[in-house]
Amino acid sequence: MDADLIDCRRCPRLVAWRERVAHEKRAAFRDETYWGRPVPGFGPSDAAMLIVGLAPAAHGGNRTGRMFTGDRSGDVLFAALHAVGLANQSTAVSCDDGLRLRGVRVTAPVHCAPPDNKPTTVERDTCRRWIDEELRLLTPTLRSVVVLGGFGWQALFPVLADAGWAVPRPRPKFGHGARVTLPSAAGHALDVFGSFHVSQQNTFTGRLTPAMLEAVLADAGRAAGLSS
Repeated sequence: MDADLIDCRRCPRLVAWRERVAHEKRAAFRDETYWGRPVPGFGPSDAAMLIVGLAPAAHGGNRTGRMFTGDRSGDVLFAALHAVGLANQSTAVSCDDGLRLRGVRVTAPVHCAPPDNKPTTVERDTCRRWIDEELRLLTPTLRSVVVLGGFGWQALFPVLADAGWAVPRPRPKFGHGARVTLPSAAGHALDVFGSFHVSQQNTFTGRLTPAMLEAVLADAGRAAGLSS
């Protein structure tokens, strides 16, 4: 699936933007070779816990080729995962930095860096085929999901419903600390947790603190059977 994903060219605006950024580069990274393609999910293929949120930043994942790697959002996320025992180190700077996640996979509702970090609804819906497939492959082992931000929350619940989990109506509202348990005909429930996104806007203003994020990740880890 990941091999097919990185060859995707279905969204002309996103293809043009990610390749333009990879060519023009940021001055601080002018000597680096940018990834410049869709960014696949990161983590084990039999994960018990999934993290979903907009991630492939123009000079982060679009540069390094790995979710939340090489930008300040990733600094916050992986430091929190390390703090609760779900990552082997607190930093993520490149694909070969030795970072490993324990029982956790990270993915996104849109896999290409969008201009202004704002994908359109058409781009979200076009990219949905990949998270549909990822959920299908993870279903046997998946027990909890942490959704970073309202965009991911809105994008994920239709995917979960189509994957066989019973989503209540009206759909649960997003909020930091939100938690909903979804029954499944497949035999195991799924706990879905909401967290404010690890964007600089949230972390720099204190809307999301490390302690707040760690609390959600720890709860989700316990729900997935991953001891801290």
